[in-house]
Amino acid sequence: MYAGRRTVLTAGAAGAAELVTACGSSGDGGGSTASAPATSRGATPSTGAGAASAEGSVQGGEVLAKTSDIPVGGGKVFEEQEVVVTQPKEGEFKGFSAICTHKGCTVVAVSDGTINCPCHGSRYRITDAAVVAGPAPQPLAAERITVTGDTIRLG
Repeated sequence: MYAGRRTVLTAGAAGAAELVTACGSSGDGGGSTASAPATSRGATPSTGAGAASAEGSVQGGEVLAKTSDIPVGGGKVFEEQEVVVTQPKEGEFKGFSAICTHKGCTVVAVSDGTINCPCHGSRYRITDAAVVAGPAPQPLAAERITVTGDTIRLG
């Protein structure tokens, strides 16, 4: 039987979609471990680990939260935006990628001074996203956030 070009392309696209989905799974399956970029979404290394800028542009990015939503010594994960915002000290806000550098899982919680990934137990410091417990190979990438008044924005 003859398989038409469209049938082959459709099957190939479906297979590729499955492979991409598998890369973000929480299983211990094979595959390579990809390194996360040093920064993402326009974060600038010179701002230091996603530090918030009080002088940030009001027209900036998407509103994430009010400053009162982020507990001192803790943080909050914004799954849809793939960002975690922490407040290590009163009035100091930091933004990091919410994507674990081990297998690409989304971190789910911030507690006891760490950002925690449920897949394999990686934990990152809320101050600079450095790895506290592996198997994560690298810190979380910095994300640029801005704080204007009591509003935290992405970008």
